[in-house]
Amino acid sequence: MDHKRLVVLAISGSLRKQSSNSRLLSVIEGMAPSHVEFRQYDGLANLPHFSPDLDGDESERNKAVEEWREQLRAADAVMICTPEYARGVPGSLKNALDWIVSSGEFMGMPTAAISASPHPDGGKEALASLMMTLKMMSADIPDEASLAVPFIGTKLGSDGSIKDGNIASMLLNLMQALLQAVREKK
Repeated sequence: MDHKRLVVLAISGSLRKQSSNSRLLSVIEGMAPSHVEFRQYDGLANLPHFSPDLDGDESERNKAVEEWREQLRAADAVMICTPEYARGVPGSLKNALDWIVSSGEFMGMPTAAISASPHPDGGKEALASLMMTLKMMSADIPDEASLAVPFIGTKLGSDGSIKDGNIASMLLNLMQALLQAVREKK
């Protein structure tokens, strides 16, 4: 197996400082093999509201949008973890994805999609919405690389650990499926 350094761009769909989704991405990062580098994308709040009129020629483009696209182009894979707001993904995450529709950075990109929620369904409606958007953008989402995590508050320890062995196993499987998709793409 080729152990070239792989870059996974980790995107939390939450803007909260103590977000369970961001914490879950940190847990997954700790599970990653040593040849995998996680890069946290933290620019959701900096992106302007999507408008095709703002996506004109390069001299008119917004710097935050260009940085977002550059980080995606520099990644070998993407992992998104989102909360569920009003049965969908947060507006800031959907806005970020809207900026990518015409530029195509998700085309063929190995992508993992996770929802984490304090509710019993784990945010499955947000996950379904996220998956629909990513598939429309031609992201490569392996069957084993999507997961809804219910009762997230009971799954994460205050020390940043995962307290549920079953969820830990599912997250490890998700990571392996994502990395396999990267290997198959190369």
